[in-house]
Amino acid sequence: MPAGTESFYDVIRRQGISRRNFMRFCSLTAASLGLGPAFVPRIASAMETKPRIPVIWMHGLECTCCSESFIRSAHPLVKDVVLSMISLDYDDTIMAAAGHQAEEILEQVRTTHKGGYILAVEGNPPLKDGGIHCLPGGRPFVDKLTEMAADSMAVVAWGSCASWGCVQAARPNPTQATPVDKVVTGKPVIKVPGCPPIAEVMTGVLTYVLTFDRLPALDRQGRPKMFYSQRIHDKCYRRPHFDAGQFVEQWDDDGARKGFCLYKMGCKGPTTYNACSTVRWNDGVSFPIQSGHGCIGCSEDAFWDNGPFYARLSDINAFPVEGNADTIGGTVAAVAGGAVAAHAAVSIVKRAAEKKDHDTE
Repeated sequence: MPAGTESFYDVIRRQGISRRNFMRFCSLTAASLGLGPAFVPRIASAMETKPRIPVIWMHGLECTCCSESFIRSAHPLVKDVVLSMISLDYDDTIMAAAGHQAEEILEQVRTTHKGGYILAVEGNPPLKDGGIHCLPGGRPFVDKLTEMAADSMAVVAWGSCASWGCVQAARPNPTQATPVDKVVTGKPVIKVPGCPPIAEVMTGVLTYVLTFDRLPALDRQGRPKMFYSQRIHDKCYRRPHFDAGQFVEQWDDDGARKGFCLYKMGCKGPTTYNACSTVRWNDGVSFPIQSGHGCIGCSEDAFWDNGPFYARLSDINAFPVEGNADTIGGTVAAVAGGAVAAHAAVSIVKRAAEKKDHDTE
């Protein structure tokens, strides 16, 4: 480690954090990454010996919800990530500097840490009319993005805006908003989709890179497998009701009050790959389905164009619970008037509908 450069451990020791609490932190971090106890010493070693990673956080067309999510991370605590594990050298949303001072930081980091910094991108570049629809610092965002990406170690696309284009790219896409990986070439791009992504998923990705000096394993769409390898439906606590044919038929009906499956209300959990049903939100308190609202599939490509959020998934295709985006060839695309579901329970759904019709006769 270069002389005069602090490690994560140096910083937290200076803050008065004990060795015991440091090891507890490493254990929590391993758990959040889905790693076993054997990896705890390895994480501790990385925290003790490696310098903090310089991070440049840039904003294109977006609503800042990814930043809002990131600062609410619980494991690891975002204050530890931002202030200790990484060196957040530029973020025009939260930094005090502005104007020429802020822009000079970009050039300084690009020169000083060439090939050694992570470029985190929130939002996407619009390409219409030379990119004039997004001009941070008076320059087209697409130009700044490609310039900073060229000398980075890797690019992290935060959220569905950066990963897929999100609502800015919805038809008819008047500004020609474009996903980051369609613009950045020659550099690995880690997609962390969601609108916004889960806070612990965001910090977990950075922790993994720091600990292992490599990018996490990615699926065929460029998402970290440790967080996007299973459908929300696979571990949803309402899944037994789906298998039993017990569904919410109308908002606030008896089925809704009993916590039945929200499939008929348009829930996209059967086709959405994310960790919502396991990691959950707000320090693990809840997630949309637990709050009584179906998943809208916000971490999937083109979710905004794939039919109404409350339209029932109309076509059920069979594949195993263990299937993921690699083994199935990617999440099945939605079709007009509805989307798709995830396993062969159509007979259950039909039986439930027939039983209801019979009961009303």
